[in-house]
Amino acid sequence: MSDSRAATGRPRAWLRDHSLTLAFTLLLLGALVGQALTGLAGYNEQARDAQLPTLSLLQYLTSSQFAVDVAENWQSEYLQFLLYILLTVWLVQVGSPESKKPEERGRETFEDQRIGSYATSGSPAWAKLRGWRLILFSHSLGLVMGLVFLGSWSAQFVAGRSAYNADQIQDLQAPLTWAQYLQAPDFWNRTFQNWQSEFLAVVTMVVFSIYLRERGSPESKPVGAAHDSTGVDG
Repeated sequence: MSDSRAATGRPRAWLRDHSLTLAFTLLLLGALVGQALTGLAGYNEQARDAQLPTLSLLQYLTSSQFAVDVAENWQSEYLQFLLYILLTVWLVQVGSPESKKPEERGRETFEDQRIGSYATSGSPAWAKLRGWRLILFSHSLGLVMGLVFLGSWSAQFVAGRSAYNADQIQDLQAPLTWAQYLQAPDFWNRTFQNWQSEFLAVVTMVVFSIYLRERGSPESKPVGAAHDSTGVDG
């Protein structure tokens, strides 16, 4: 292959190798744009009805109204990931490709996890070590997901209080303190309405994947796999 063909092939290969991440990133950006535009339209419509000042797009993007809506969705998503990562270490669902096999429950052995002397040449460097670095790397996914969840939940709390108090002041009512908002129905309603939708999505994915198939998807068992086959990807 000529140098020009190789140079042309490299970007194409990179796009192919990262196409799933790129596709969801574009979908995320598109959804954020849609949320911003429709949220701004809805906010300004209410502001005009109440004879209050409207916002520009930039003002809306930096407002607590937009921030709390984004943060409350993000925190629930990362809570879903965190709980699924941790619970699937020990809990199983026979027949689901989303589950480990019952006999594989638990943290598994060094050999199963390719840790220490069982590490291969392609294993990450910290998987070949002992001590705190191995412990940290062994739980790094759960730790990062947990930190992002706590960060986005905190952002929801801060932005939610600001948005709630803005409405309070507009209605000539006293704003809430941090402690008062922590106990307020608004904060917990925003939280629970997102959590329940995430838990519903997980349980339906686990159960539906026992009996239903999507040919070629790694989230599905092979079309001809038995319903009770567990931890088998398509």
